[in-house]
Amino acid sequence: MEDYLEAIYFLVSPIGEYQPAEGSPANAARVADMLGISRAAVGEMLKRLGSEGLLKRDGSRELVFTKAGAERAEQVVRSHRIIERFLTDFLGYSPAGAHEHADALGDAFTPDMIDRMNERLGFPDRCPHGWPISPDAERAENADLLALSDLGAGDGCEVMRLVEHDGALLHWYYDEGFVPGATLSVLDVQPAAGHMTVKLADEKKAPERMIAEKAARGLIVRRS
Repeated sequence: MEDYLEAIYFLVSPIGEYQPAEGSPANAARVADMLGISRAAVGEMLKRLGSEGLLKRDGSRELVFTKAGAERAEQVVRSHRIIERFLTDFLGYSPAGAHEHADALGDAFTPDMIDRMNERLGFPDRCPHGWPISPDAERAENADLLALSDLGAGDGCEVMRLVEHDGALLHWYYDEGFVPGATLSVLDVQPAAGHMTVKLADEKKAPERMIAEKAARGLIVRRS
């Protein structure tokens, strides 16, 4: 159930903010694609979430959290981020590896265990991938952020968050240096070809980097 709540949480907004007034872009097919499971299995779980008062569907069959569902999803996401920090800070996992293990371990910890982890970590502000631990802090920051794919040639930015749901892409971000805190300059944008050319500010002699639109959409940045 936690996996479904987390998936829907990210589908209702590209940067994780739930905005019920604007409706939800999430539907059963997208949940199935995101989790890599059959639509039949998704349908059964969505029925369960609905029967428990966590989810409803609007007239167009899109998924919308109830108030209780939104609160539960935020708890799941917050716990996941704390577990990631515990895995990186105390157990020495890489940020990308921590995400994969946190997915598997999410159900293993009680709320009290999560709170104790958070205290032992010193109440960190963010997960290893730049997402605020606090949902309120996440929402407050969202208005200043956009995807790298929304920038134009000549723009500069700082990477703030990495979209996590694609594990292979998350590994690629770290391998290429597209990590929280990195500063980028957009040199060229080619919408028809589906890519843009960027340069990392700390790589004076490094070649220009070409980044596909899919990867650029997953880099959440603050414009310089």
